[in-house]
Amino acid sequence: MMDEHKRVLISQRPAGKFMAGYWEFPGGKLDAGESSLAGLKRELREELGITVRHARPLIRYTHAYPALRVALDVWRVTRYSGELHAAEGQALAWAKPRDLSSWELLPADAPIVMAIRLPPLMLVTPSPGTDREAFLQSLEQTLRNGVDLVQLRAPDLGYPEYASLARTAIAICHRQGARIVLNTEPDVARDTGADGVHLSNARLSCIIGRPLPQEFLVGASCHDDVGVRMASANRLDYILLGPVLATPSHAQAEPLGWDGFKRMAASSALPVYAIGGMLPEYLGQTRDLGGHGIAAMRGLWQVQGSGSS
Repeated sequence: MMDEHKRVLISQRPAGKFMAGYWEFPGGKLDAGESSLAGLKRELREELGITVRHARPLIRYTHAYPALRVALDVWRVTRYSGELHAAEGQALAWAKPRDLSSWELLPADAPIVMAIRLPPLMLVTPSPGTDREAFLQSLEQTLRNGVDLVQLRAPDLGYPEYASLARTAIAICHRQGARIVLNTEPDVARDTGADGVHLSNARLSCIIGRPLPQEFLVGASCHDDVGVRMASANRLDYILLGPVLATPSHAQAEPLGWDGFKRMAASSALPVYAIGGMLPEYLGQTRDLGGHGIAAMRGLWQVQGSGSS
């Protein structure tokens, strides 16, 4: 739940409860036979005195404490009515997503923090070509137009060239307050100072376990149900699902279509970005179908000195 300043609501567990004193995101246990959405509405009515008008799924996963295993089904509340207050006497606070790590949150809530911090738009860079200066200028212009998550994709470059380009792109992104994940081997992302790694579908199929520590962002491209399950099993942070529509970059791939995207997004325990023929105007539709956001190349990339390419 966010307010008009894009701060997230957290509450403190009261004395007498398991892990009392820790902060958490409001919610609670489901009653027998109760759906996740119905349970969310009931819990927030009891805890905060509000009526949820609209909410959409954010992330689903399990967490094991030493003596307890919990399954979390997390939703983002986008509209509610009523005057929000601490109906059960608990402490409440509004925190900016980037500051959540400074609060003593429940250990189980770490994946939620990562999901909240994921922006709705991800730029997938086109090939840098031979004019690296023009490429980097276009990257900077795209960031100034509102993109703050970048996937650096340059499959034609060998390691030395890719690492060199990555270091410069990382510096540009960080200067603009954006994060950048590298579409390469996980060790390269760690060594260059990137914010994380994006795994191709082929790399995803070869990993056993999460390839980088939790402080890094780790995502993957998925094209089928097998990939979606593997990404969840390896505790990644997000997936790119597609192609949803026909796209020149994957001309031979059969598009999922919006119905296919909806079905597969519903089966994902992770935040899902739609990819393949995406434009910013598809963001609302993507979210209505269970997606977190969109990832795009041509739909977001700004050619230096012109509009979108």
